[in-house]
Amino acid sequence: MTFDAHRLVGAVRRKVESREWKGKTARVVIADRTYPTDVDDVWDALTNPERIPRWFMPISGDLRLGGRYQLQGNAGGVIEDCDAPRRLAVTWEMRGQTSWVIVVLTAEGEGETRLRLEHIAHEDEQFLGFWDQFGPGAVGVGWDLSLLGLAEHLETGGAPATARDAAVWLTQGDGKTLGAAASNAWAEAAIAFGTDPEAARAAADRTTAFYTGGGEGQGKRD
Repeated sequence: MTFDAHRLVGAVRRKVESREWKGKTARVVIADRTYPTDVDDVWDALTNPERIPRWFMPISGDLRLGGRYQLQGNAGGVIEDCDAPRRLAVTWEMRGQTSWVIVVLTAEGEGETRLRLEHIAHEDEQFLGFWDQFGPGAVGVGWDLSLLGLAEHLETGGAPATARDAAVWLTQGDGKTLGAAASNAWAEAAIAFGTDPEAARAAADRTTAFYTGGGEGQGKRD
């Protein structure tokens, strides 16, 4: 794959919004991109336990409606909706907090599929403090990398380089450039949502530093 961080970041459309969710006000981080393959192929990559580790991370559990899943070293939760091959919704439980992830697939054109991912979190005091510090990129950059890994997997069928040791890759060369560019793109989504530009860009710098291993405030905006 020819590496162009800004082209790769530009393949994802980003949005931040607020909505009522399960009786409370929630903040929603939205990412979507289009893949040059059919809906069935993308759905299989999202739900087949043999394919998930090739682009995302190892998974275990009861992978059916109502079952619990666990991502190795990461989040776990309950599969709340599974409407093949269109919609998947799960709880995202990590460090004592619960949020929700919803993925919707839509056929677009000849042999193309649009994937829309929503990560929803209630606006409690702990969440808002974290949001003020890091902004939407705290989760958004991770999803950017996942969507990139999925793109590489759908193209090659194998395990993408970006999924092999993302924590190390992000601290070096191309990975560091991509992490900064993605974080800055999420800052722009936050500004479009209504966040003060200076605060949004300061949060992006902290997110870039977190992902790329730099000191706080050292994220570079290109």
